[in-house]
Amino acid sequence: MAITVSGQGLTIADVVRVARHHEKVELHPEALERIRRCRAMLEQKIEAREIMYGVNTGIGEFSEVVLTDDQVQDFQKYLIYNHAAGIGDPMPEEWVRGAMLGRVNVHAHGNSGCRPEITLTLVAMLNAGVTPWVCTKGSVGACGDLAPMSQIALLMMGEGKAYYKGELMTGRQALDRAGIAVPGLKARDGLATINGSNVLTAMSAIFLYDADRWLRQAEIAAAMSLEALKANMKPYNSKIHEVRGFPGAVRSAAAIRRMVAGGDLAELRVKCKVQDAYSMRSTPQVIGAAHDAMAWARSQVEIELNGVGDNPIFFPEENLQLSGANFQGSPVSLPMDMAGAAITMVSVLSERRMNRLNNPALSVGLPAFLTKGAGMFSGLMLSQYTADMQIVEQRILSMPASIQSIPAAADQEDFVSMGMNTALKNFQILDNAYGILGIELMAAAQALDFREYSFGEGTREAHRVIRKYVDFLEVDRPLFDDHNAMKALVKSGEVLEAVEARVGPLA
Repeated sequence: MAITVSGQGLTIADVVRVARHHEKVELHPEALERIRRCRAMLEQKIEAREIMYGVNTGIGEFSEVVLTDDQVQDFQKYLIYNHAAGIGDPMPEEWVRGAMLGRVNVHAHGNSGCRPEITLTLVAMLNAGVTPWVCTKGSVGACGDLAPMSQIALLMMGEGKAYYKGELMTGRQALDRAGIAVPGLKARDGLATINGSNVLTAMSAIFLYDADRWLRQAEIAAAMSLEALKANMKPYNSKIHEVRGFPGAVRSAAAIRRMVAGGDLAELRVKCKVQDAYSMRSTPQVIGAAHDAMAWARSQVEIELNGVGDNPIFFPEENLQLSGANFQGSPVSLPMDMAGAAITMVSVLSERRMNRLNNPALSVGLPAFLTKGAGMFSGLMLSQYTADMQIVEQRILSMPASIQSIPAAADQEDFVSMGMNTALKNFQILDNAYGILGIELMAAAQALDFREYSFGEGTREAHRVIRKYVDFLEVDRPLFDDHNAMKALVKSGEVLEAVEARVGPLA
């Protein structure tokens, strides 16, 4: 069923449905009428020669330069040319599609001043699968994501490059093959297409969707390791977490209890220590803190998805235009810096449990490095090295980008969010997190095969899926294929889906 875009109610899940799964989009009739009313007001102001930033003036340091009537329309073309200044490899199509959806939702408020043809062309491109080719780097996350959004705007003039049906071609070829007319750019149209933090917001929405799935798998891995390490499960009693009050910890403890329910450990049929190490007993507090950080980040991203990030902003009911800074990406960049750090934090916790599985002094009777032939064989010794390398990279990437402003545009733009750096590094952090968690899952499955007691239903199901892709390590073999298989498995979410189908939602 098509997603109706109205300027409100757009969710992170909606972004994923459109961006990744190519769900159809339709513009709400009332939104279209709002866009038309706003454009009519703008055209009256143009005729009255009212000075309006980015309409009949230059931009940035040139905002005091007033354009002649003859320059107004051509200015939009040169604005897009000048700002299409990115660099590097192309963005994944889902990031670009998410940004286009976000821009349509901004326009739907009726405060942007563009012609309806611009918004409707973006909708038609989404529905036909015409996706602009956009460089990954270039945005500083203020004045909007100008460089990448300008590569989208090039198609409004039949220029640039785009993907269509799996083939890269010129923008005009893609639009022609999809049967979409080139709308051209008139006064205000170009700036109204690019002047918001839509790319970094779309990327953040997609990251948060995937990060939530990863965190639930982190709880699956934790449960498997806890059962393999004969953990004391009393720290997972709901009362402990309810009395402190953090909702993420309550949620995380409940998910792990559900995983181990029915097993010998949960039923107190396995002898355990009075108190375990922090990496075993504080998992709900740590993963729970990540859940709570993600919840705040989701709330901020969804505010941005449904707000008017533009400049200037037009208010037709009051015949008013105001220039401000709603393009500033900091409200998204700051919580998303924390979201990336949260994934790193939980990855460190995962590696610490994996260390305990490997270390015979800490593993409660498991063989050293989870191998039967210690000395002749080294088991999963090097798997920990691989996890550790990725964690160090995550730690480097967890430095906040939101504090890294460098002034630009002759100091007119003297504070920028660097939110694109946040969004880009978060995907690198998450990519490493897939590999780190995959290694813990592989180690936990290996460890469970050495135990002779019964495990929880969720743990058994996760173990079953893992064994479809990685065999028990009987004797040493090259592990890179196993590591990559486990990384791909975590990224796919197959373990999560199988476990939740068996024991119910872990959220």
